[in-house]
Amino acid sequence: MKRIFSGIQPTGEIHLGNYVGAIRNWVELTKEYDCIFCVVDYHAITVEYPIEELKKRTIETALILIASGLTPDTCKVFVQSHVPEHTELAWIFNCVTPIGELERMTQFKDKSRQHRTNINMGLMDYPILQAADILIYKAGFVPVGEDQVQHVELSREVARKFNARFGEIFPEPKAILSIAPKILGVDGAAKMSKTLNNYIGILEDETSMWEKLRTAVTDVNRVRRTDPGNPEVCNIYSIHKAFSDSQVLFDVDKGCRTAGIGCIDCKKLLFKNLVEELSPIRDRAFSLMKNTDYVLDVIHNGAHDCSAIVKETMKDVRNALGLLT
Repeated sequence: MKRIFSGIQPTGEIHLGNYVGAIRNWVELTKEYDCIFCVVDYHAITVEYPIEELKKRTIETALILIASGLTPDTCKVFVQSHVPEHTELAWIFNCVTPIGELERMTQFKDKSRQHRTNINMGLMDYPILQAADILIYKAGFVPVGEDQVQHVELSREVARKFNARFGEIFPEPKAILSIAPKILGVDGAAKMSKTLNNYIGILEDETSMWEKLRTAVTDVNRVRRTDPGNPEVCNIYSIHKAFSDSQVLFDVDKGCRTAGIGCIDCKKLLFKNLVEELSPIRDRAFSLMKNTDYVLDVIHNGAHDCSAIVKETMKDVRNALGLLT
């Protein structure tokens, strides 16, 4: 089977944006690909973070992946720092990548603006570690959103430069673009984020979830219940596209444009479908919280299996470099 690699940071509560944009798609990809999914804790330390919470967040992130369907019988799930060859290969890739390539990365520019007091080498070097994450497994495909395509392209360039200098070792990975609708936060303005407190967590209780939906921004031009709206500019309708079937979408679209339904009616329909899909995941997650030893076993076994793969890759890499082995 063709191999896929992707990762998720343990930087906060997993929310609808993470689930729709990545996790749900990953579950589907396990049916067709040899999949490796990683909790990328080294990536998470490039910005300031609560040190005392990192271990807890790492376990919780792995737990949610498992509860969502990324189980050991379908894929490998592990923690990045448990396979040290990732950072070894990243150093090697540093030696074939021009600084200018990294300075042009959009994410580095964005992160530098967000973290002006902590513009460290990790922020700049983030894409190189990401390239190492992917290429060390010789993954041919990387599922990403549009904002990450530039990083996959850099991974291809890194592989090309290494191969040209030291011989054919790495494939040039291709991006698998997510077809999921873009979901903004409940403010309707920015990407869903715990930092901005505009998110809905997939493990939130139903009362909290409904309160956030109830007050979420819709079509700002629809002031009164009797005003017709435009669902295409409404973030609630975007979330409907991710959780509701075609008949509901048709009814919501028509009802909004004709003022046949109000925004609260629309949100109640969405809430029903959210609960229907997320409740089984929440139930499995809460069950796993009572048995974190199982979660630890999964990620330790995943790291063990991944270590066997990367050791073979690094053997080829060291030989190609001319290192004494």
